[in-house]
Amino acid sequence: MATIIVQPSGAEIFISPDDTVLAGLQKAGYACTVGCRRGGCGICKVDVLEGSFTYNRRVADSVITATERADGTCLSCRAVPDEDLTIQMRDASLRLVNPLLGQLNAKARERARAASTAPEEQ
Repeated sequence: MATIIVQPSGAEIFISPDDTVLAGLQKAGYACTVGCRRGGCGICKVDVLEGSFTYNRRVADSVITATERADGTCLSCRAVPDEDLTIQMRDASLRLVNPLLGQLNAKARERARAASTAPEEQ
């Protein structure tokens, strides 16, 4: 399980394994500008400042250039975090639309952290 820190807001999102960045944001109660959700339009581009990701499916070569890939740009609809990520939104479209989901996500993150730091039983 990974955590995504979203800049510039500093929002911290707990994401399930195999979820894309976009799916994780949506499950945590956030909404942002998206288009096709299939890696073909590029509207969901974000800049990865820290961490790594892989694509769960092919993305169109015409949508994300080699330079963008090298600079850490990803399509959030197809990018699955390999580890914790810090991302930069390209516009100010990220907004919390379901506070209850945001609260549930925060509680899940706290439980996961507590479980990972608990002393091992002998």
